[in-house]
Amino acid sequence: MRTDWMAVAAALLLGACAADPMARPSQPPNARIYVANESSNSISVIDAVTFTPLGTIDARGDSTHDLALTRDGKRLFATNLASGRVSVVDTDSMETIASIFTAARAHVVAVTNDSRQVWVANIGNDTVSIIDVAAYRILGTIHTGAGPTGLTFSRDGKFAYVSHQGDRTVAVVDTETHQIVKVIPVGANPHFLVLGPDGRIWGANTGGDDIYVIDPATQELVASAVVGPAPQQIAFGFKGISGPNAYITVGGTNKVAVVSTDVRGLRVLEEIDVGVRPNGIWANSQGTRMFIVHEGSNDLRVLDTGTNEIVAQVPVGRKPIRVVVSR
Repeated sequence: MRTDWMAVAAALLLGACAADPMARPSQPPNARIYVANESSNSISVIDAVTFTPLGTIDARGDSTHDLALTRDGKRLFATNLASGRVSVVDTDSMETIASIFTAARAHVVAVTNDSRQVWVANIGNDTVSIIDVAAYRILGTIHTGAGPTGLTFSRDGKFAYVSHQGDRTVAVVDTETHQIVKVIPVGANPHFLVLGPDGRIWGANTGGDDIYVIDPATQELVASAVVGPAPQQIAFGFKGISGPNAYITVGGTNKVAVVSTDVRGLRVLEEIDVGVRPNGIWANSQGTRMFIVHEGSNDLRVLDTGTNEIVAQVPVGRKPIRVVVSR
């Protein structure tokens, strides 16, 4: 496994334009950064190459919390916690073109691997709503565990993983039958989930101090590691040819914890000081930059993974929670 990742790292480095990480192209032209601002009910839009603010989108909802882009980058879906609605944003015009009520406290949103559906976890009534991407209508509802807060899909798209703050579990849902095939205990107040580069599912127990890894091949929890109080979200990147490593925002320490991805023994490699109460994190396509938003300092900061230095800082709205970047 380690040899495979070293080969991937080498391929990425060969594609770079220079040995200096500051000289490498961090994003393709016209790429954009989108930030969900919960207390401003808005979405900040930033150029992903120059880090210039491009505008602010009115989400037309209350407590904008999570974001998901279609694969072509044409549509952005945003959950609004307080109003229980999902906003549909046209990214060309940077306008909200539709608003869909799902249920009380729409928390997180994820686009299926084929970009045909959007799944939304609703904390208020313990359900996941399924939305048709083309028609903007709800196709069905799945009853899951208590207080669903995180959602992602397996690499092959056959399973959805839903974390629940109420019963401290992750439910595995068959995406064809919509049946729960397994429930996995994880820890205190699990929130955001993400698909890792090795096909495993990574999550953070925000009510505790640890992260965990689920193997879709067995649907078992295969690893965990203590990273600090109130871990939030996870992205993956490289430091030179080392990696991929997991980068975790740790809200209780104002740091990003860097963790090895070897599930035989997860361990914290280093901790990086960032802004106040870091939450959302997203990696560029090469894994050389991390885009991090901070609830306390209301900004986006760009971390160079090679030097651990902040190379840009951009003000956003109040209480930014989530950041996504178009490819």
